[in-house]
Amino acid sequence: MEVVSRDGFRVPRLGLGTYRMTGAGCQGAVESALGLGYRHIDTAQMYGNQDAVGAGLAASGVARAEVHLTSKCHHEIQTPDRIRAACAESLRLLRTDYLDLYLLHWPRPGSDLPAALETMMALRAAGMVRQIGLANGTVAHLRQAIDEVRAPIVCNQIEYHVLIDQTPVLSWMRGHGVVVVAHVPLAQGRLAEHAALAAIGRRYDADAAQVALAWLLDQPDVAVIPKAARPGSQVANLEAMRVRLDDFDRAAIAALPKTLRCVNPPFAPMWDAAG
Repeated sequence: MEVVSRDGFRVPRLGLGTYRMTGAGCQGAVESALGLGYRHIDTAQMYGNQDAVGAGLAASGVARAEVHLTSKCHHEIQTPDRIRAACAESLRLLRTDYLDLYLLHWPRPGSDLPAALETMMALRAAGMVRQIGLANGTVAHLRQAIDEVRAPIVCNQIEYHVLIDQTPVLSWMRGHGVVVVAHVPLAQGRLAEHAALAAIGRRYDADAAQVALAWLLDQPDVAVIPKAARPGSQVANLEAMRVRLDDFDRAAIAALPKTLRCVNPPFAPMWDAAG
């Protein structure tokens, strides 16, 4: 599996997202993905499926050291004591001694971001997590985290696909060595039948979703975590890695509207201007 590597942080380029997967279905999806060669699994306290992800990891037979495992702290509990407790609970449910990456999920307006980050830095120093980052962080969050708190943020997980403009946050991240992990890379299924992407895909014997993933996978600092519950979908996502877009394809994708934000809950931050 190809990896994204920046300043000592390494993450497999294609991972399995598990949002809205639960129970036996989630466990089976994790087992299947690992059996197919995936080595990057993404979960979160908010998803309510860490126990199923842990069961899938255990049942897969793949050594823990071979798997990059990400989890996230729930957006409602970002105080130091509760972050420490949440991390310990994640480790218990996931049946592991450490997380490869622990993210502050949906930094909340008005919360004490420095205190939360300092707690996560302490978890890192204690060996409970290897690296820390943000999920759905804005430029303002990143600037505070890195420039003011001096937190060793290695990753920001954001909504990123062919129909959203994330220029401000992407530019800031790339200028500061922060890896992009793209969630909802298929715009929650909206790209599966996208006509312009399907037209590109016919040149490569690929479908629209594979073209959408290939566009992301072509970017050197981007990892991608599409949700894929079925083995067939997991295989199709892996096959997207063989698609090599050319400049003509990139120009066609660049011309698509960039105004679709799929994930925008009531507790979301004030987004950067272009996104």
